[in-house]
Amino acid sequence: MRVLVADDNANSRQLVKDIVESLGYEAIVAHDGPTALLAAQTHAPDLVILDVNMPGMNGFEVCAAIKSDAKIAQTPILMLTALADIENRVTGLGLGADDYLPKPFSPRELAARVNARLRLKAETDDLRNTKELIKQTFERFVSPSVVQKLLQDPTQIKLGGQLQEVTVLFSDLEGFTTISERTEPEKLLAVLNTYHAIIVNVIQSFSGTVDKFIGDGVMALYNTPLPQDDHALRAVRTALQIRSALEASYHHFEPEYRMKVNFGIHTGMVVVGNVGSPDLMNFTAVGDTVNVAARLQDMSSGGKILISEACYQRLNAPLNLKPIGYQTMKGRTVAVMVYEVVE
Repeated sequence: MRVLVADDNANSRQLVKDIVESLGYEAIVAHDGPTALLAAQTHAPDLVILDVNMPGMNGFEVCAAIKSDAKIAQTPILMLTALADIENRVTGLGLGADDYLPKPFSPRELAARVNARLRLKAETDDLRNTKELIKQTFERFVSPSVVQKLLQDPTQIKLGGQLQEVTVLFSDLEGFTTISERTEPEKLLAVLNTYHAIIVNVIQSFSGTVDKFIGDGVMALYNTPLPQDDHALRAVRTALQIRSALEASYHHFEPEYRMKVNFGIHTGMVVVGNVGSPDLMNFTAVGDTVNVAARLQDMSSGGKILISEACYQRLNAPLNLKPIGYQTMKGRTVAVMVYEVVE
């Protein structure tokens, strides 16, 4: 870690530099205020130790300048000065200094404070990086309110893979492939984006996570990244609301583009986390549960909402369901009991 030592007194500057280096940190020195500010902007140190009485700019002015620069404003500052009275301490702390140690000082105390500040800086940086990773991972896939909850308490989520129960929803536009054969690409994309906008808006309104777009289909997850006791019901209500919203929006589409959306919903255990390479990762779910939901959607037609027995068992709500019976699915030896959600 890198520490900037700014002091116009050569002996004091050297002493602090020696203490910093004895702790195993890299020391950068500055003999006046302007040089200190330039060094802070150039080297982005992990800690700045500032004297107050320096030529060009005093320590208070340098502190204020650092805290007003967005790129280095998070840098902790320790004021090390002979101005030990309360007024000067209040001034320094009021300008954003994180610590204040009067001269003459004990080398052991300075060493302890440097270690403490750098340890806190490392913890703060880790938390900031975690929040940024959470924001980058989820802000495109979940509603802003979910992202804010995650940022308020990043411990709610593990960004690595973890096994958990989720409800998976697949939606797909019926007849889209046929329509795409006779529609200009620009027109086709505009129609598809209009449908996706409606679907995604409803998914996020039920705090679902948009996992991915698969051509004209959408995959959504419930009970992740935040826990939802009613995740199965949220998924089913999402499908019902999408169906209702599209029917209300059909007047925006030309008759040949008024497509129904078919749904498949299944509840089960999956591995949830970041999948991909170090340079390109995607938050997703992996497991047989995803495959079953996709197969249910493949079986659906005419805008039907098909759900599995596992999803049905988690609903705990008075829904109008029509039993379809046990269905054998491609790639699976065990049949799945299927229901259609009528209302």
